[in-house]
Amino acid sequence: MARKKTDEQVSRVSISLPPHILRDLDEMVEAKGYLSRSQAIQNVLHQELISCRQDNEDEVMAGVIILFYDNAATGLQQKLADMQYENLAEVISSLHVNLIRRQTLEVMLVQGKVKKLREIENQFKTLAGVISGDMHLIASLIPPVHTAGQHDRAGAED
Repeated sequence: MARKKTDEQVSRVSISLPPHILRDLDEMVEAKGYLSRSQAIQNVLHQELISCRQDNEDEVMAGVIILFYDNAATGLQQKLADMQYENLAEVISSLHVNLIRRQTLEVMLVQGKVKKLREIENQFKTLAGVISGDMHLIASLIPPVHTAGQHDRAGAED
């Protein structure tokens, strides 16, 4: 059976590790269930590269903002909804789950420039009633959800 060619080639690199780091790497491979050292190293390296990209405020990234809040706080849910609407270009979607003791866990899918996403994160997590908040960014981007003027073109064809 012929192998499928991929557009992306894999490069082989060699690294030298002191015995204690190699031992720790092997323990991590075993504990987390990686198929190989290479897979583990790729994952760790990928996470570090993403972390470096987050230092560039103009980098466009996707991720999630996670909020944990008291849903009994006066007007908080309406403020959150209003702020999501004000940042419609960056806040793609949200999901909230009601927990016990009138607490809510909300997850917002976001995409945009790192600087803007950090501003949005800070606006959300500093609201009265928010117990904690955090943002996790990844390198991958979400395909465009909509195209400007698409609705107008569709209407013109009718």
